[in-house]
Amino acid sequence: MANNSGRRRRFGAIRKLPSGRFQARYLGPDGLERTGRETFTSKTDADAWLSEVETDMRRGEWRDPLAGAVNFTLYAEAWITERTLGATTQELYRRLLRLHLAPVFGAWDLDEISAPRVRAWRSDLLATGKTTTTAKAYRLLKAILGTAVDDELLRRNPCRIKGAGKEKAEERGIATIEQVLHLAHLIGPRWQLMVFMAAFMGLRPEELAELRRKDFDRASSIIWIRRAAPELCTGKRVVGDPKSRAGKRPVVVPAEILPDLEHHLSLYASPDADGLLFLGERGAPFRRSTFGRKWAKARTKAGMPDFRFYDLRHTGNTLAANTGASLADLMAHMGHASVRAAMIYQHATAEQQRKISTGISAAVVEIRSKRRATSAGPGYWKSEAGKAR
Repeated sequence: MANNSGRRRRFGAIRKLPSGRFQARYLGPDGLERTGRETFTSKTDADAWLSEVETDMRRGEWRDPLAGAVNFTLYAEAWITERTLGATTQELYRRLLRLHLAPVFGAWDLDEISAPRVRAWRSDLLATGKTTTTAKAYRLLKAILGTAVDDELLRRNPCRIKGAGKEKAEERGIATIEQVLHLAHLIGPRWQLMVFMAAFMGLRPEELAELRRKDFDRASSIIWIRRAAPELCTGKRVVGDPKSRAGKRPVVVPAEILPDLEHHLSLYASPDADGLLFLGERGAPFRRSTFGRKWAKARTKAGMPDFRFYDLRHTGNTLAANTGASLADLMAHMGHASVRAAMIYQHATAEQQRKISTGISAAVVEIRSKRRATSAGPGYWKSEAGKAR
């Protein structure tokens, strides 16, 4: 290729534009002529750029400069769609994209997102005080752009801030057994079994929402967790598999709450064999927002205004650990899948599961016995069957 001076260069060509800036051109490995996307203030700078391009081609590291000219929002939406994600995870990713990524990066191409722009965006978002949201959004951005690197649309991921995707988990609340009993009393007879199952069996809210009469095996006092029904922000119930691979599991019902389960089945559960265990007052699947209002009132009356319903599961996990269960037993009991492949295949026996249930039941009996001795006080609880427990 020749320069505008007529002298031929070994690689590429440089010409001076009417503006006084310099433009570089070269033939790519595919034989097509490429023009640099940027112009240069001096011929020396243009020459240095061409030398870098030539070196990349010789090393096999050359990348089509137009490869990254893909709109970020379009690429991010396709990225989410192409992945096998749970309904709640997909909802979260789309919300993060819509509210926090697209407003800043949406009009840019992938190769226009630089490390300084990422740092500035993160700094602005952190300034709003949304530290957890910032970490989640940064993690999503890094994952999307990491795939763009794999797709050879970017040479390097511009998300390079160490630790920026880590969340500082909020301290989870742990209730005493007495507090659990008191919360169950305050929330009312229709919902108290749900409180017991979350706290004393470690069930997730979405697992409770999809429990059915047929999932209870009376002969073995086992509840089988087979499905889950998380509720999206739109109010839609999405029925599917539990959260993790280990989520499908049997959980032994502590003997102390078996009468409460039988009582609930007789009064509040759907009469159909395949009917739901927990229904709203009108006989339909309960809504998260409706139950949330009832839970908020109960926890406020109990003097626990910041205690979330999901914290009952954390309480149950702690109670199970206090029985002396091994890590593998706890994982099976709580439906946790380990990041270590070996643990995926390590199953707890039914006898070990029963030991956990027996230990929790014994702890509940002890507290209830103390309450019976006093027969009074704000934490005193009676079952719907009318017996002081």
